[in-house]
Amino acid sequence: MPDSQPDGEENKTPLLPPKAGRKLAIFMVPLLCVAAAVAGYGHYTDPGPLPEAKAFVIPHGNNATVTKALQADGILSPTWASGAFFRISALLTHRDGQIHASEFQFPSRVSVAHVLEILRHGKPVSHPLTVPEGLTAKKIEDIIRKAPMLTGDVPEIPEGTVLPQTIAYVWGTPRQAIVDRLRRMMDKQLQASWEKRDVEALDGLIQSPQELLTLASLIERETGVPSERPMVARVFLNRLKLGMRLQTDPSVIYGLSDGLGTLDRPLLHEDLQTPGPYNTYLEAGLPPGPICSPGITSLEAAAHPAESKALYFVATGEGGHNFAETLQEQDQNIRAYRAKTASPQ
Repeated sequence: MPDSQPDGEENKTPLLPPKAGRKLAIFMVPLLCVAAAVAGYGHYTDPGPLPEAKAFVIPHGNNATVTKALQADGILSPTWASGAFFRISALLTHRDGQIHASEFQFPSRVSVAHVLEILRHGKPVSHPLTVPEGLTAKKIEDIIRKAPMLTGDVPEIPEGTVLPQTIAYVWGTPRQAIVDRLRRMMDKQLQASWEKRDVEALDGLIQSPQELLTLASLIERETGVPSERPMVARVFLNRLKLGMRLQTDPSVIYGLSDGLGTLDRPLLHEDLQTPGPYNTYLEAGLPPGPICSPGITSLEAAAHPAESKALYFVATGEGGHNFAETLQEQDQNIRAYRAKTASPQ
């Protein structure tokens, strides 16, 4: 018969060497505790310390970098235990998705479970950027340069090449990407306006999309009333057809201001006698290029001008313009404007 052992002796032989067993126990006990918590029995879903809802930027990096950022922002408690708990929670739930670096909105008292959900599947905070109609390239460059959360330098923008628009962007977007996006939008809109233009109404006076863009920029700067823009387009086209100077002040101002588009003083009569390619009082035809970034309404007005024989227009003093076919009518409109805007004695 084989030798027998006392009851229970068969269990005394360790499965692992003593040191290895102790190391495994030291590792497994806290891990099992955390696993239980992650399963919903503890801190994983408990409210966190963040006092109020707020957006924070989560930087690129490993779990330790992300944890430090969350603690610095007050989303997690600053204690070592809280940081370790978060890192182990992220490790144990890694199959739920990758943690992303971006700017996220966190609700007040956000739990660890919700933090991980936001970091993995949350929608980044969106910031609006508005380029108003009629701004010059230099002013648009300044808007993009000052926009928060963007990265990199602003590339030089050729005049008239970006579409005035409100767009959304997220933290870390390069400024170059913003400019490229607005340029693609202008290219698309300009091509659409050109392809659908009223060829007969333009009468061969506008020969290319670039000339259409230049005409639209003059229209944009001459009136802020959208309904008037087709009439302004027609006046310019009528003058071009007759070989008359366009005599548009915004073009002169553009040349005098070195492309800024504004002066820190009123336009003077002697300014109209200052030679330059954008002085449409001295130079015939369209100026050599656009003087701003026109909006869609001005592009459409340039492509579809009104029907009229008008050759002149002047401000009414109430935001719009009066149009005239003859110089005599124009003189009457000028006198009416001066009377309306004259300072009381």
